[in-house]
Parts: sequence; structure tokens; C-alpha cells
Amino acid sequence: MSKKNRKKRILSGMRPTGKMHLGNFVGALENWVELQNSNKYKNYHLIADYHVLTTDTNSDHILDNTLDMISDWLAVGIDPEKSPIFRQSQIKEHTELHLILSMLITKARLERNPTLKEQLKDLNMDNVTYGHLGYPVLQAADIMLYRGEVVPVGEDQAPHVEITREIARRFNKTYGKVFPVPKTKLTNFARLPGLDRKKMSKSIGNTIMISDPKEEIQKKMMKAITDPQKIRLHDPGRPEVCLVFTYHQKFNPDEEEEIAKNCRSGDLGCVECKKRCAAAINEFLDPFREKRNYYAENKDEVLDIIRDGEKRAREVARETMEKVHNAMKIG
Repeated sequence: MSKKNRKKRILSGMRPTGKMHLGNFVGALENWVELQNSNKYKNYHLIADYHVLTTDTNSDHILDNTLDMISDWLAVGIDPEKSPIFRQSQIKEHTELHLILSMLITKARLERNPTLKEQLKDLNMDNVTYGHLGYPVLQAADIMLYRGEVVPVGEDQAPHVEITREIARRFNKTYGKVFPVPKTKLTNFARLPGLDRKKMSKSIGNTIMISDPKEEIQKKMMKAITDPQKIRLHDPGRPEVCLVFTYHQKFNPDEEEEIAKNCRSGDLGCVECKKRCAAAINEFLDPFREKRNYYAENKDEVLDIIRDGEKRAREVARETMEKVHNAMKIG
């Protein structure tokens, strides 16, 4: 295959946190499926189970959370035949490359990482562990092990990709050209706010889950924050500040203009607007529900899909490490 027609490699992944919410879908999964189906890229999808340990050393629920998460991935359209899905912990080359790359970056550089500072603030952590400080180095190993060329991420992860780029250049300069310097690909609709306008997060309880039943979504939408100045039915509203209208823009674009017009005029009340939004979200999720329920009831099949992905990923990882050993003259 010519270089022009060759598919570029992408490595994307998530920590196994269990069931996915609409913020995960809009911020990552939707983009992954689009890239997978574009025929321009070869996708590898990582279950970042070692990364969980950087903020929580309890590993009891990692496998169950993994199976729940992958059930959602498969339901929304990740095709494991096109895009291998695998656990970081089951490809031992991740840890070997992480060790090698850790020699190529300073502690001071890692401490300047703005994402780390935000995480420590959000988690209310006074002390950072060696593993947490080195999180971006392990992430660099994840990307570079598959010689990733494009990394689709949200804005908050862009600093980590920049560290990967620095490390790839440093390795190539020190030992010889082995790794492409990956490019960041920001998602177009990077963040969907939670029902309280804050970042959508299961720990806060402001989420709509991909797996939520229809009745649950209807119930949750009734609690969503709207324009604080629109109190009664005929009060004029401001859709540009209304969370529910943000959801309409994403999940109900055909009615977006009408809803905005009727909100501003006061003809559309918040209760009716929320009902219509819940109906639109449910209609959007309907194609995923049957597949999601199937995988939830057949977790052995999900595990088989993951193991097959690990077999295929391991072949690429071993090939990369052979190149690394040869470049370093330690092979």
C-alpha cells in the first residue's frame, strides 16, 4: 500500500469507570466511531486499567467496570473487527516502554503539566504519587507503542499529547527514528454539560447514561437547570443560556430553530421543552439500547472480544519493542 493510501494509526482509550454517559459519547465515543468509519484511520482502543491506579489503588471493580464500559462502546458502534479493544495491563510492553520513556523527561517538566494541577485540585489531593506524576509518560507509552500518528482528545487532554510529542522527538534524536510524532485531533463538540451545568460526572450525579431506561431519562430531564429568568410559562426565555436548549442543539437539531423562537416569545414553557428534549434523547438512544442490553447479558462474549483485541494488539506491541531494542542497541 502506498504511503498516500495507508491508514494513519490512532490510539484512543479511557479508564474503565463503568457505564458511559452522554458526556462520554459526545466528547469521545461519537468521534471514535466517525474516525473508524472514515476509512482514513486504523484505530486501536485502549482500556487504561493501569491508569485507574494513579488515583485509586482499589482494583476490585476494574474488571466489572471494564465490561460495562465496553458494552457501551460496542452498543454505540465501535467495531472490534476494525478497531481492536484491549486492556493495557495485558500487554506487558506498555510497562517496558513506559520505563524507557521515563528516562527521557524531567520531574520539573511533569510538574508543569496543567492537567495534573487541575486533577490535584479536583481530587483535593495534597500529595502526588510517583505514578500519578508520571501518568503522561505512561500515556505516551500507550500511544507510541502502536506508533500512533493521530490522537483524538478533548481540550483537557491536549497537554498530555504535547508531552508525548516531546518524548517521541527526544527518543528519535537520542536513539534514531522509531516513532512518528503524533498530532492532536481535538473533538468538535468536546464537552456536554451535566444536568446542573457543571461537568457531567457520575461522582456528582448529574449524568444521563447511555444505558438509562426511557423513564429514567424523562425523570432526570425534569431536574435539568433552565434559564433562571424564565419562571412562568409565558415569560420570555434565553435559549443561549439554557442547558436544555444545549441538549436540543445536539440531540434535536431539526427542531432547534422552532424551540429557540418559541422560548424567546414565551410560547414554549420549560416543562414542555424538557419533555420534548427527553423524547429526542430517547429516540437518539433507541438504536443503541438493544445492542447494549445484549452485551450486558452476554459478558463472556464481551471478554472474548477484548481478548481477541489483545492478541492483535500484542503483535504490534512486540514489533515496536523490537524496533526500540534495535535502535537502543540492547536487543
